[in-house]
Amino acid sequence: MSAIKRRAFLAGAAAAGVAAASSTVAQAKSTPKSRTPAARTPVTREDHRVIVIGSGFGGGVAALRLTEAGVPVTILERGRRWPTGPNSTTFPVATAPDKRMLWHKGAPQLFGKPAVFEPYAGLIEAVIGENMTALCAAGVGGGSLVYQGMTLQPEEAVFNANFPEALDWKTMDRVHYPRVAKMLQLQVAPDELIATPNYQAPRMFAESAKRAGFPVSKIPMPIDWNYALDELRGKMKPSYTNGDGSLGVNNGGKHSVDVTYVAAAEATGLATLHTLHEVIDVERTNDGRWRLHVERTDTDGTVLENKILTTNALIMAAGCMNTTNLLMRAAGKGAIGDMPDELGGNWGSNGDRIYLWTKPASGFGTPQGGPVVYGSRNWNSPTSAYTVIQASIPSLAVDARTTVMVGFGVSSSRGRFAYDAATDNATLRWPKDGDAAIQNGHIGPAVQKIAGAGSVLTDTNLIFPSTWHPLGGASMGTVCDLEGRVHGQKGLYVLDGALMPGNSGACNPSMTIAAVAERAMDHLVREDVGTVI
Repeated sequence: MSAIKRRAFLAGAAAAGVAAASSTVAQAKSTPKSRTPAARTPVTREDHRVIVIGSGFGGGVAALRLTEAGVPVTILERGRRWPTGPNSTTFPVATAPDKRMLWHKGAPQLFGKPAVFEPYAGLIEAVIGENMTALCAAGVGGGSLVYQGMTLQPEEAVFNANFPEALDWKTMDRVHYPRVAKMLQLQVAPDELIATPNYQAPRMFAESAKRAGFPVSKIPMPIDWNYALDELRGKMKPSYTNGDGSLGVNNGGKHSVDVTYVAAAEATGLATLHTLHEVIDVERTNDGRWRLHVERTDTDGTVLENKILTTNALIMAAGCMNTTNLLMRAAGKGAIGDMPDELGGNWGSNGDRIYLWTKPASGFGTPQGGPVVYGSRNWNSPTSAYTVIQASIPSLAVDARTTVMVGFGVSSSRGRFAYDAATDNATLRWPKDGDAAIQNGHIGPAVQKIAGAGSVLTDTNLIFPSTWHPLGGASMGTVCDLEGRVHGQKGLYVLDGALMPGNSGACNPSMTIAAVAERAMDHLVREDVGTVI
């Protein structure tokens, strides 16, 4: 791969939300030994009423709704806070990789060569399975920190074809999806911004898609677009308008979970958030409570304190891969008995496909403003629905004449985790031809038509099979009820991507994860607070 192509690949993948970690092609499958200080690590024991593991969409919703109901909540987040503001430099940029990109556990490589980064509590962890790598976020706000922000709600027919009927789309549509939209302050990009030179690439995508006969609409985003306009007016240095926001937006204006749900929960005075607290093991005590073994670390992974925390109610919201791994390891070692047989199953990639779209003759202009403006929602067939969006790439020293298209599709392919006692790890097993049907029959042909003659398309999933939206492992129906209660395990709940049935209806799953959690919390506050919680 030439130097120019390497830069284009890295930058293009980053803008789609796949960059720094999608170029990470190796990571230890088992948890490495923690770096510990020379002195004996202290041990602390505490009791808590409710513990939430993770501060992403599911954890943020759970913490807010419980604290509003008067319930004190302890949130454990393995990552750090990532504060933003005009001209901040908190987040890394994909064109200048550094240690902030990668989570410290593992052995990252870039383009097949060992990375020289120091260990750090960075944003992205690559969890490697058979034929599939899942990219998982770390930090207060979880995946909302690094996702591009596509906040889509499936249409009724697509929803009903892919989710249990008892979730009741009409109530979700009337109550829970709108509640999420209000919390995240969704907006579409204003025409004033789209008309500027920086947004030539989104305009070209929209024109090409329409010319190919596909529907095109603006994508709702959790963004105050006035920040982007102010960048063009010279009020702050670029972060949106040069494509640098693919790994977090430094200027602010992005309504991620840390500044919405989590901040609102903390404002009640009843939520206590502990950062750099990684849950290592979960077990059920003899009296039916839940015991967590936690490492409090420095940002380089050094263990500063071991904590043993006990709680009546444990909400797993560590993200699909980590929630499933923790539960399967506990079941495999007998730390939690009688777990549902389907734990670890019904895993899906959400049909993610990421393409580099190169137009050698004309290109897309530089810089390319972002993060996402337009998409094509093709939802006429509930069982083969898909969405294609355009995502801009960060500015490069040379015009790569490349941008990115991302597809989300409905797929029936499923993987399953397998626990290995020798490594004490649960590994995803994914069929080698998983999602081939949607790639060959739906998303692939669509992006080819949109790209048009004279374009070059690179399907990055064929080079590096990966997903930013892993779903399933502790699915509703088979492992949990619709409110996330684990069958047969009083006081144990799952409220994150692990609860989803392998896909989210041809959408980025963030809005549905949050809406399902909102619905669940309505039930749990009414039915479990005061008894279980």
